[in-house]
Amino acid sequence: MDPFLVLLHSVSIGLSNDELTELKFLCRGRVGKRKLEGMQSGLDLFNVLLEQNELDSEHTELLRELLVSLRRQDLLQRLDSFEAGAPARAPPEERDLRAAFDIICDNVGKDWRRLARHLKVTDTKIDAIEEKYPRNLTEQVRESLRVWKSTKREDVTVSHLVRALRACQLNLVADLIVEDQQARGLENEGENVPGRGGGGSIAVSLTSCDSDGPALGTPW
Repeated sequence: MDPFLVLLHSVSIGLSNDELTELKFLCRGRVGKRKLEGMQSGLDLFNVLLEQNELDSEHTELLRELLVSLRRQDLLQRLDSFEAGAPARAPPEERDLRAAFDIICDNVGKDWRRLARHLKVTDTKIDAIEEKYPRNLTEQVRESLRVWKSTKREDVTVSHLVRALRACQLNLVADLIVEDQQARGLENEGENVPGRGGGGSIAVSLTSCDSDGPALGTPW
């Protein structure tokens, strides 16, 4: 069975009747009233969102937003686990980008607004992100990166992120990404994965951006 459908089924089983009612309320602008009234489970709702192409294994933002609204950290952890396994199914560039996103989310903290502005995320979007996730700093950071990725498709690369971090004087975070990319490139070369011979070149281009500060000897 499709891993994403397994996740949705698991989430659906974990919802109480009150939480299902809240999800239906949150989706009232996406799903018609008559359909919402006939839904008896979370899976009914998720199936409609799948049919409407508002939710799929590569675009889990809406599911995350709904679970954050419910404050269900346990279900968010299941989503995190699914997304952690997703890189194995993604193209190499997407895997590298997701790894960089994870490092930024873990280390940028309150400086995410400065980084977002440098990535040309508008103040209006930043305000909307803060309103959507008022007490969840990690989700604020991740959502700002998702917005950048969706609006700047032609320049969504790890090297661009590294340059932006250095421009914001967030050199320690940039160094962590560079080290991770270098390690990933060496690992891929060692495993002789077809098409990944270029991993070393990615590391070189990233290292060439390192104009400020020495690379970290050990991760945080």
